[in-house]
Amino acid sequence: MGARYNCKWCFRMNIRPANEATYDLVALGEVMLRFDPGDSRIHTARQFQVWEGGGEYNVARGLTACFKLRTALISAFPDNPIGQLCQNLIQAGGVDQSHCIIRPFDGIGRETRLGLNFTERGFGPRAAVGISDRANSAASQLKPDEIDWDQFFTQNPARWFHTGGIFAALSETTAEVALEALQAAKNHGVVTSYDLNYRPSLWKSIGGQPKAQSVNRELAKFVDVMIGNEEDFTAALGFEVQNSTQDHATLDPSSYQEMIAEVQKTFPNIKAVATTLRIATNASENSWSAILQTDNHLYQAPNRDRLPILDRVGGGDSFASGLIYGFLQGKDPQFCVDCGSAHGALAMSTPGDTSMATLDEVLKAMKPGTARIDR
Repeated sequence: MGARYNCKWCFRMNIRPANEATYDLVALGEVMLRFDPGDSRIHTARQFQVWEGGGEYNVARGLTACFKLRTALISAFPDNPIGQLCQNLIQAGGVDQSHCIIRPFDGIGRETRLGLNFTERGFGPRAAVGISDRANSAASQLKPDEIDWDQFFTQNPARWFHTGGIFAALSETTAEVALEALQAAKNHGVVTSYDLNYRPSLWKSIGGQPKAQSVNRELAKFVDVMIGNEEDFTAALGFEVQNSTQDHATLDPSSYQEMIAEVQKTFPNIKAVATTLRIATNASENSWSAILQTDNHLYQAPNRDRLPILDRVGGGDSFASGLIYGFLQGKDPQFCVDCGSAHGALAMSTPGDTSMATLDEVLKAMKPGTARIDR
């Protein structure tokens, strides 16, 4: 076996070399069709733009489409034209979906279907709105032992495994699938990350925050890199941010340090904690930054005050993919958090859930400068 990264910036993760892996990252999660009314509203729209998207998948797609790494998706789809449309959109993004499960379609979706997500972007004082229609989806019906994770990771060595709180909240069984996948990944020497991505609507009918915290605290025992935002760490793990009622208009990370230290004390297996820092001035502008803490050092990306927002959906997922790209490339922590922050900012400058940025654009956005035209 070739030498793994061995430098002070490698977060004690022992990442498998690229030439010893089939995939740079494997993602476990649901992919839905997003219906976007553009400048209109959901309830008044007469036409929609259709995108594919899902919290865990968006990370994989960003790593492939922007950063040119090898990624795979583990999910499930119904065997009908709607499921095939979603798969065709995934194929265009370059993520390997050959390991996904295809469910027989019963004719009306009583037994299985594809989840739908209606999302309007918002503008100025009108906040973005998201309405999901995803119950009984094919991915939500994934069950323990349906996927032989040991066999998968043996036949398809991976450098990184990523899943998150959206997938874990889909059903009682998906939380169990996430647990067995994380455990298997750790047993096979795969670095693991988890995006808390707390969604009240997903947990509302199955126990709310207490259930979310119970599930996520169990999964956190097998996570190397924990990702989320202030609300996620409180709602999904039960950790309070110091002086959380204060105005964070300067995006000062000092309020988060005590919380992050408590997370890593409670879960010593977590080698790095990363969180986006954002203040929604209005639906069209955010103040935006991010922090990464590892080995008792805190690193912050530059503050972007009044960042114009075209479509905020997927900004956090694109932050995660840029951050993970830095890890996989063996970069130092400052590069990792800067890359994630820049990629997230660029993703919110284009429509749809997934990143349309290029690596050159991300590297340029990481440097001070202007947005003059490239010719």
